[in-house]
Amino acid sequence: MSTRDFPTAGAAVLRLLTALLVSLLSLATAALAEISVTDVTGRTVKLEKPAHRLLVDDGRYLIALSLIHPDPVSLLTAWPKDINRIGPAVYRRYVEKFPQIEKLGQVASSAQQFSVEQVLAAEPDLAVFSLSSKPSDAQIATLEAAGIPVVVIDFFNDPLDNLEPGLRLLAAVTGRSAQAEAFIAFRRERMEAVKAKIASTSTRPKVFFEAHAARTSECCASPGNGNIGKYIAFAGGENIGNAVIKGPVGALNLEYVIETNPDVYIVSGGPQMEGTNGLLIGPGYDESTIRETLARVVARPGISGLKAVTDGRVHGLAHQLLNSPLDILTVQALARWIHPELFGDLDLDATRREINERFLAVPLDGMSWVDLK
Repeated sequence: MSTRDFPTAGAAVLRLLTALLVSLLSLATAALAEISVTDVTGRTVKLEKPAHRLLVDDGRYLIALSLIHPDPVSLLTAWPKDINRIGPAVYRRYVEKFPQIEKLGQVASSAQQFSVEQVLAAEPDLAVFSLSSKPSDAQIATLEAAGIPVVVIDFFNDPLDNLEPGLRLLAAVTGRSAQAEAFIAFRRERMEAVKAKIASTSTRPKVFFEAHAARTSECCASPGNGNIGKYIAFAGGENIGNAVIKGPVGALNLEYVIETNPDVYIVSGGPQMEGTNGLLIGPGYDESTIRETLARVVARPGISGLKAVTDGRVHGLAHQLLNSPLDILTVQALARWIHPELFGDLDLDATRREINERFLAVPLDGMSWVDLK
């Protein structure tokens, strides 16, 4: 080999090194682009890129997405169309702003029987299920074998602890983490403000929370060790269901409620109560309807004589604010009702206005909380 061959050999080595460097940079970029999340069950799920064809089993996840994306419907391929969980008036707002919502595929909700076939037919790039009704391990394996990643989140069993990581997960898989962190900071600041004031008192009024009150003649659906029961404790109350209901939700008999004689009585209702004797409240209902139906709920035998009723400490809340990322409104309402001496000047309307202006793709309006008196 002559000396004239060295430049050619050097150039070849340089080209080889350059190609190797480009390959390594590509691998590094791919690794950085990969999304890895851990769901509420402890499962780690990886995506090559942000999801844009989500399947969800609860309409309230649409509200969660609307806090972090200006067009949440564009992220979905299928949902349960469980309109009562967000309310017909709210759904109409979504239809007006995002007509594509009516063309989305429909799958079973978390309150119905799960169907692998429905999920496969929707061809999502990620399926999001609720902890309270998640598919079995075998069903998840079937979906994953078909190339459909699965994550599980929880806005129902223990929303106080699981809502924030659930919202973070939804943001991570859709590439909207910065937007989620802004809302989480907003929510956390207000949660901490409630927590700080509650720490200043040892008084714990007894609270009776009746979900879907008067939907049937039976009494009384109520939270136990979880669900809104944890919010009641956070807001400085003693949930009377906590001592006898071992799961997140259950039922109290009327005799127990009368014997406990709660200091505060809170009723949830909404459009799902149409055709019953329950509370009609939330977007789409006027104040007179809300107050009349709440008074009807309170007038039931056994309920009308409770200390909370005679003392005028009766309140109504739209059920659509439960198991929802809008839970800060629920927490503030509970705090004001349970400890009016501490939170009498707390302005829920101001909180809602800021959420509407800064976050929600479709603003929340209407009357979602009420005092009977």
